Amino acid sequence: MKVSIFDVAKKSGLSVVTVSRVLNNATTVREKNRQKVLQAMKELDYHPNAAARSLAKGKTGVIGLILTTLQDSFLDDVVQHVSSQLKDYGYYLTLTVVNYPAEEGHGMDLIQEERVDGLLILSAVNDEQYVAELQKRNIPSVLIDNQMEQSQVPSVQVDNFKGGYEATRHLVDLGHKRIAHIQGPSYFLSAVNRERGFMKALNEAGLMPFAVEPGEFSISSGYVAARRWIEAGELPDAVFASDDYTAIGAINALIEAGYKVPEDVSVIGYDDQLISSQLRPRLSTVRQPSEQLARTAVDILMKQVNGDGSYKPEPVVFTFQPQILLRESTIPRHTSLSP
Repeated sequence: MKVSIFDVAKKSGLSVVTVSRVLNNATTVREKNRQKVLQAMKELDYHPNAAARSLAKGKTGVIGLILTTLQDSFLDDVVQHVSSQLKDYGYYLTLTVVNYPAEEGHGMDLIQEERVDGLLILSAVNDEQYVAELQKRNIPSVLIDNQMEQSQVPSVQVDNFKGGYEATRHLVDLGHKRIAHIQGPSYFLSAVNRERGFMKALNEAGLMPFAVEPGEFSISSGYVAARRWIEAGELPDAVFASDDYTAIGAINALIEAGYKVPEDVSVIGYDDQLISSQLRPRLSTVRQPSEQLARTAVDILMKQVNGDGSYKPEPVVFTFQPQILLRESTIPRHTSLSP
């Protein structure tokens, strides 16, 4: 026989109204009574009907998240922290993966059909179209690792300029003079800012880049870039790759051609992907604080979702600092190897 809210009320010795208030996370319930209700629910194995509760509250109980890929351990880490944090608020997470550019605009149905109470946009391309639709429908939202210099909604991000600067500065401090960069896609603001940091560090050291090669945040693009240097017979002392996958591709090409990393060429990546510490040599990289990004984004979003409608968040940017991780793929320059 199906257990009802009346059974929970009888078991706990409290009124149906009190049980209902507990189920709806009302702050007016005494803690002692709340625990009685929770204990009765546990003993009776009672699970409230989510659909009915949503209709009664006028909310879905679901938060949406749009992102470009799940084949990335940094983004996966952010998603896991977001999901865990939302559970503490009593919300579920639904994901939409938009493969840019083929599926540009995909995920708009979450907004237009109002399937979610709020939306997080993680490293998505063309954030503007989502933000415009969200504001039109007054749906709470927060951008994570946004692609806009200025946004109309709150955003949380990492100082990618500083990350690119620190990674390149590390190579300069090791004595490297011929330093190359393999870019990320220019439609990602993070990639643009990492390159800006690269150029700033070189300018301060009075150096010109050995090369700036196009890349796509992929192993294949790193491989192709390094193959160009190998075939030209001109190698850099060191490489700052826009992400770890790009760095892996460059390392693969160098090793395949008989060169050693880091003895012949030092390589540093970005993101601290799960595989980075498992490579040989272990990859020097720049770590982004995924848990801080997720926690801050969810807290900001929940203030909007659980407010009375009067809370209007400012389009503030919350910026976190990256952390450089020095492993085995970068060493001091051997003066005998480079002019």
